[in-house]
Amino acid sequence: MPKSIWILIIATTINITGASFLWPLNAIIMTQMLGQTLTASGFVLMINAGAGVLGSLIGGRLFDRLGAYKTILIGSSMSALSAVLLANFFESYILYGFFLAFMGFGSGMMAPSMYALAGSLWPEGGRKPFNAIYVAQNVGVSLGTALIGVITLVRLTDVFIANAAMHAFLLVYIAVFFRKWRGTAGRTADFDVEVKKKQPFRFQYRVHALLLICGAFLISWIGYTQWQANVSVHIQDLGISLSYYSLLWTINGLLIVFAQPLISWVIKRCKLTIKGQMTVGMIIFALSYLVLTQAGVFSIFLVAMLILTLGEMFVWPAVPTIASQLAPQGKEGAYQGIVNSISTGGRMIGPLLGGLIVDYYSIQLLFLLISAMLIATIPLVRLYDRPLEKEKMHKQSA
Repeated sequence: MPKSIWILIIATTINITGASFLWPLNAIIMTQMLGQTLTASGFVLMINAGAGVLGSLIGGRLFDRLGAYKTILIGSSMSALSAVLLANFFESYILYGFFLAFMGFGSGMMAPSMYALAGSLWPEGGRKPFNAIYVAQNVGVSLGTALIGVITLVRLTDVFIANAAMHAFLLVYIAVFFRKWRGTAGRTADFDVEVKKKQPFRFQYRVHALLLICGAFLISWIGYTQWQANVSVHIQDLGISLSYYSLLWTINGLLIVFAQPLISWVIKRCKLTIKGQMTVGMIIFALSYLVLTQAGVFSIFLVAMLILTLGEMFVWPAVPTIASQLAPQGKEGAYQGIVNSISTGGRMIGPLLGGLIVDYYSIQLLFLLISAMLIATIPLVRLYDRPLEKEKMHKQSA
């Protein structure tokens, strides 16, 4: 890989390591320390994710207009400031939600720019730069969740200090190493404007294709967030310790890092297209939630997590790759912003929806509904490229 991609990998690892000190514990802190219900904690997580959606859309636009360095530096500064304030004012439910939302906005600004920058720096790499960022994210998850047990030995709230320290370090790293990309943005939009005047259908059909794949992406994230919001509390209610819950995420991250050769071999061996890769991933996702309906001991949760991890290894890197392939010149940041806002939207809807279902019905019903929803996304995955066929027809007739 180019040296520039390694710089992005290190930045991503630092960012996700800091975030991983906090997100597995948000629901636990709000329910056990701040005395809130699952629905109330889900509402705060929804606001946090909603701010991330807005940040993603703005960040993607800014990447195309201001460049990578300024956009990522602004987002990192917001996240670092929020993390420091949260470390000092976490005992208030309202302030907790406010600073968490502001942190989500800053992180949302950074994410699409990181993916768009990776694609711009290594365009000939295909899915490789996006897979590298994905693996780096999971190295961060492994490090962060593995360290939770050490950080919380004295006080649970020490995770706020650790989170703030990592965000501050990330800000310094970006200021120093990303400076070389001050002028790096999406490829010039001048060509894009000319083509759009001559062939407006090109953009219309590509957006339609992107929205279809994003529909499946949204459902998968709604399900995925249940592990972070409601499964964490459910495990505690069953008498399984917090350290075991953190271990699940550590295993998740390690499996993603070390099982990459296996997944690559399967994709090549089975000659899976991006569409096939996502289809397999959605089926595996659905299976993991069916296993969760039977989970009452740690070993079953572990099996469900292993299955979930295999599913995400097929799905998560595929979506930004598709967005990069669909993006017209000058719109790379905007398309990655849409994709990231959709994943963040899933994180916004998931905790609140799951909390309501668990509070009023049962967590087993929640898992069954998610499994059914994931199966229902398969037609979206299989048909997402249909609009591109119409684009080809228009090109031939033009």
